Amino acid sequence: MKDIVAILDTLNYENIRTFIQSGNVIFQDKNTVNEKSADEIAKLVLEKNGFEPKVLLLSLEELQDAVANNPFATDKGKALHFFFLESQPQKPNTEQLTSMKAKSEEFLLTNKVFYLYAPEGIGRSKLAAGVEKALDVPITARNWNTVGALVSMAEITQ
Repeated sequence: MKDIVAILDTLNYENIRTFIQSGNVIFQDKNTVNEKSADEIAKLVLEKNGFEPKVLLLSLEELQDAVANNPFATDKGKALHFFFLESQPQKPNTEQLTSMKAKSEEFLLTNKVFYLYAPEGIGRSKLAAGVEKALDVPITARNWNTVGALVSMAEITQ
């Protein structure tokens, strides 16, 4: 995480804070953060660390909207997962998603968030494992507890 902080610092981002060893970073930017910014961060990680991660940048408003639009109970924070999508899926394979779903699982796809309630966990969930392929867009998933912590950190940084 120290490496990613150093990379973001070279790009003149401000108030850079990391959340555990999760790859989640909160920062401020005087300019508009966009897809070009994500590509630039990924290329710098490649130069400095030898691998190119998929970088997904979300604004505080996008995180807050995802939380506000969550359709599921939050009392079991590790059972509720937010899959943030790089873009809105053009042709999501909802039949495939439904066929992979365990009886105990529930999901909802919105424009750029796939919500998954998996009370038995996602470690063995066929649905969790197949979401990215069925939606055909890059994703990153975080549980309710992590999303809540990130929102709190970002709100404090504002």
